[in-house]
Amino acid sequence: MGREVDLELSTSTETTPKVVSTGPTPGGSAPRTPKVVSTGPTPGGSAPRTPKIRTPAPISIPSPYIISAPASQAQTPRTRGARTPGWSRNITPRFLTPLGSPIRKALNFVKLDPQDAWLPITESRNGNAYYAAFHTLCSGIGFQALVLPVAFTVLGWTWGIILLTLAFTWQLYTLYLMVQLHEDFDKEIRYSRYMQLANAAFGEKLSKVLALFPIGYLSMGTCIALIIIGGSSTKRFYEIVCNPMTCSSHQLSTTEWYLVFTSAAVLLSQLPNLNSIAGISLIGAITAVGYCTMIWISSVSEGRIPHISYNPELSGSKIQKIFDILNAIGIIAFAFRGHNLVLEIQATMPSSEKHPSRVPMWKGVKVSYTIILMCLFPLAIGGYWTYGQMIPANGGILTALFVFHGQDTARGLLGLINFIVVINGISTFQIYAMPMFDDMESTYTTRSKKPCPWWLRIILRALFGYFCFFVAVAMPFLGSFSGLIGGISLPVTLAYPCFMWLIIKKPKIYTPVWWLNWILGVVGICLSVLLIAAGIYVVIHTGVEASFFKPQ
Repeated sequence: MGREVDLELSTSTETTPKVVSTGPTPGGSAPRTPKVVSTGPTPGGSAPRTPKIRTPAPISIPSPYIISAPASQAQTPRTRGARTPGWSRNITPRFLTPLGSPIRKALNFVKLDPQDAWLPITESRNGNAYYAAFHTLCSGIGFQALVLPVAFTVLGWTWGIILLTLAFTWQLYTLYLMVQLHEDFDKEIRYSRYMQLANAAFGEKLSKVLALFPIGYLSMGTCIALIIIGGSSTKRFYEIVCNPMTCSSHQLSTTEWYLVFTSAAVLLSQLPNLNSIAGISLIGAITAVGYCTMIWISSVSEGRIPHISYNPELSGSKIQKIFDILNAIGIIAFAFRGHNLVLEIQATMPSSEKHPSRVPMWKGVKVSYTIILMCLFPLAIGGYWTYGQMIPANGGILTALFVFHGQDTARGLLGLINFIVVINGISTFQIYAMPMFDDMESTYTTRSKKPCPWWLRIILRALFGYFCFFVAVAMPFLGSFSGLIGGISLPVTLAYPCFMWLIIKKPKIYTPVWWLNWILGVVGICLSVLLIAAGIYVVIHTGVEASFFKPQ
C-alpha cells in the first residue's frame, strides 16, 4: 500500500505513456506497450522533459489491465490527486455537441435584437394574458364605435347587422393570423412590430409603399381624433358640472380645452414602455366599456324619438347611391381598429419554443373581443332603434343623446358620461402613441448606438403630443372623414394579414386555407380602393365645413 505510481508523458518517439513501478511486473515478462520498467533513469541517459506526477495509489496496477491503444484514444487510469489533460475532453456533456442541437433549440429563447432592449415597446417583456386583454380591449373599442348607427341609416336593419357581423368575424380571423405570425422559431425571429412583419413578407421597399402611411395614420390620426373628442368632452363636462353663479366668468375656449386635454395626455405619456401602461390600458378598457354601455342604455331607456323612420334614405343617381353604401361600409370598417398594435402588444411577452407567446396572447384576445362584441352590437342596434334616420352624421350616438335627450337625462349622468369619455381618451392616447414613440427613439438609437436619454425622451414625446394638438386645432373637421379613413386603414386590418400568411407560412396550394386567404386578401384590397373612392366622392359631394383653426 506504500508503493507509488509514476506517470510520465514522454516526448520521445514512443507515443504511449510509460508506467513505472517500483517492483517487477507480475509474470516476469515485459509487456509490449506500455513498457514497465524500474524507477531508474530513462534509457539513453536522457532525463525526461516533462515532470512526473506522483500520486499515492491504493493498489498496484498490473500490466494486463492497462489498455493498449493509439495515442489519440489512450485512456489514463483515474487517480485521486490529478486528472490528465485527456480526461478533461471526455467529460464534455453530449448536449453541448452538435448531436445535442435539438435539445439546445428547445431550451433557447427566440433570438432578440439587442436594440430592442432600448425601445419602449420591447424594453420590458414580462407581459401576460391579462396585460394583453387590457391593451387589446383599450385599443379595440373607442370613439369610432359611436358612429356605427350612422352606417345603419344607409344600410338599414338587415344589411347593417349582416355587414357588421361579417366585418367582426373577418377582422377576428386576421387578428388570429397575426398572432400566429408573430414568432418564427425556425428562423429564431420575433416580429415585434407591424412594419417588421410587412418587411419580411413584402420586402422593405414595397412594405413602405403599402403599409407605412396607413399604420402611421392609424397611430397619429387616432391621437389627433382623441384630442378633438377629448377636448370637446372636457369642455362639455365643465359646462355641465360648473354652476355659472360659482364658477369663474371667464370661460375657456375650445382650443384651450384641447390644450388642457393634450397636456394631461403628454404628462401621462412619460411612462417608459408599453408594459408600464398596462394599468392605464385597464382604466381605458373599463371606461370604454362603461361609456358605451351607459350611452346606449340611456338612449334606449328614453325611448324612440317622435316621427322616427328606419327606411334607408338613398337619393341621387345610381353612382351616388353606390358611393353612399360604400361609405357606410367604410364606417363599419373604421370601427374595427387596433390591428396595427397586435404585434406590439404580443412583443411585451416572454417567448420560447416550449412556451410561445401566442398562447397567452390569444387567450387575452378572446376575452377582450368577447367584451367588444357585447359593446359594439348593442351600441349600433340600440342607437339606430332610438334615433333612426335622425342620428347626426358627425358625432353619432353621443351627439344624438345630447341633442334629443339632453333635457330629459339627469345632468349628473351626462356629466359622468363626458368625464368617462375624457379619461378613456387620455388612456387610449398612450397606447396609440407608443408606436410613434418607439419609431422616434429607434431613429436615435440606430444612429447613436446607445439608449435614448431620459431628457430627450421627454422632449420627443412632448413634441409629438403638441404636434397632434396643432393638427387638431388646425383641422377640427377630421371626424367627417370617417368613411375615407376606414378605406385607408382597411388593408392593414383585413387584407395584408392574409397575404402575409400566404408568403411566410406558404400553405399548400389549392387547399381550403390557401383559397380562403387569397379570396379575403383580394376582396379586401378591392374593397379598400372602392371605399377610398367613395369617401372622396361623399366628401366632395356633401361638402365639409373646413373651419381651419376654428374648433367648435
